[in-house]
Amino acid sequence: MVKLKKLLSSEIEVAVRGSKEIEITGLSSNSKTIAPGNLFVAKKGLRVDGSQFIGEAISAGASAILTDLYNPFLPANIAQVIVAKDKISDIEAKLAASYYHFPSKELFLVGVTGTNGKTTTTYLIRHLLSTVEHPCGLIGTIEWVLGAKIQPSSYTTPDIITNQRSLREMVNGGCLSAAMEVSSHALDQKRAEGLEFDVAIFTNLTQDHLDYHKTMEEYALAKAKLFSMLSEDSVALFNLDSPAWTLMGKNCKARKMTYGMAAAADLRAEEIVLSDKGTCFQLHYLGSRIAISSVLIGNFNVYNLLAAIGAALVYGLSLEEIQAKLANFLQVPGRLERVENRRGLSIFVDYAHTDDALENVLKTLLELKPGRLLCVFGCGGDRDRMKRHKMGHIATSLADFSLITSDNPRGEDPHAIIQDILQGCNDPSRYLVESDRKAAIERAIGMLKPGDLLLIAGKGHERHQIIGARQSAFDDREIAQRLLSN
Repeated sequence: MVKLKKLLSSEIEVAVRGSKEIEITGLSSNSKTIAPGNLFVAKKGLRVDGSQFIGEAISAGASAILTDLYNPFLPANIAQVIVAKDKISDIEAKLAASYYHFPSKELFLVGVTGTNGKTTTTYLIRHLLSTVEHPCGLIGTIEWVLGAKIQPSSYTTPDIITNQRSLREMVNGGCLSAAMEVSSHALDQKRAEGLEFDVAIFTNLTQDHLDYHKTMEEYALAKAKLFSMLSEDSVALFNLDSPAWTLMGKNCKARKMTYGMAAAADLRAEEIVLSDKGTCFQLHYLGSRIAISSVLIGNFNVYNLLAAIGAALVYGLSLEEIQAKLANFLQVPGRLERVENRRGLSIFVDYAHTDDALENVLKTLLELKPGRLLCVFGCGGDRDRMKRHKMGHIATSLADFSLITSDNPRGEDPHAIIQDILQGCNDPSRYLVESDRKAAIERAIGMLKPGDLLLIAGKGHERHQIIGARQSAFDDREIAQRLLSN
């Protein structure tokens, strides 16, 4: 709880109508989560204008409103904090940082952006930076780890108020560090504004989210915002093997480090050995060389490992400490996660839901030289349609046989989504359509022979399937295990 006048520092340029002496008990941009004494942020979102809900917020107990338009008809006891129309998000970020006492200043905060690899990289960073006394916090697609408290994720990157509150919970819970997935949507909507990152990582850039960003250029520029936010005291860590890295670093004032397999990379992986049990490689850094082993499978995970190693080095860990810790790292939920079974069948579940991610995972599994490679996949509804035919082409070109099914159709007709996928499928002998996802998984398992591999792609860690407005329990891993036990 803090008085409004204390919350409004000299750096926050606003006009206030009403008393600055009122006590603020919290901040919220959602009128349905307002508690008595809260300040309500009435900003315009993608679909609705928050100003429509000012009355609802006041009825719920809001004592102050952040708005771009003074309303003389509001009750006299309601303070109105008025800003320019295009500045609400900026002021919201400053108020959130101020209210929660700037928690990112107290943490070694690592932000990870890129099309693929964010989740695995943040889990690796959390593993490397955690100690028994001081866990590393995590905000990402699967879950939020706030010290001892763990909760399922609502968004990859939540709103700025939730971010600041979560970081404060981490500090109060004994965290000295935190790893955070930073999505392009969040950067475009200023959900990471005001966070002070010590390290920012760029993994890669391939087609995704064009339903939102419209063009690849807009998508890339949104991700680049993370690096323009960095101070000169921060470190920007770029994947040198991704052509987009130069764009990411264009307006970056931070110290730059690179990683990859190219000879010019500061952190370089060589002599890579892949197997179905994991990955080994020689790490080269500043003239030193050390062997790295991990249970993670595939070349793309070498990049994720390098990125996490880079963050750990900036944090101050030695190569030997990193080597020892990585040897104890377990699977990331839904990222090439093996489905254990007594029948000895090789089945993996992966979140791959873009053409690039699906191609990477299938190529990785092909390197394990299976008897046959089978794939179950679909595409999400109300998302980028342009990647659907590409995913169809990749699956039916790389896998020996594919079962094309539903993912999360959301508001779209599942059969229409499948028709979009089929536009990229050339050889009918290499695929079968089964719109019921459980039935598709069952048919694929029934086709498996010793030595074959099965990839169930698209949903990964997700525990629900969204059809229309209905969300039903559905976990690819549990479905597969249940079918195998039967």
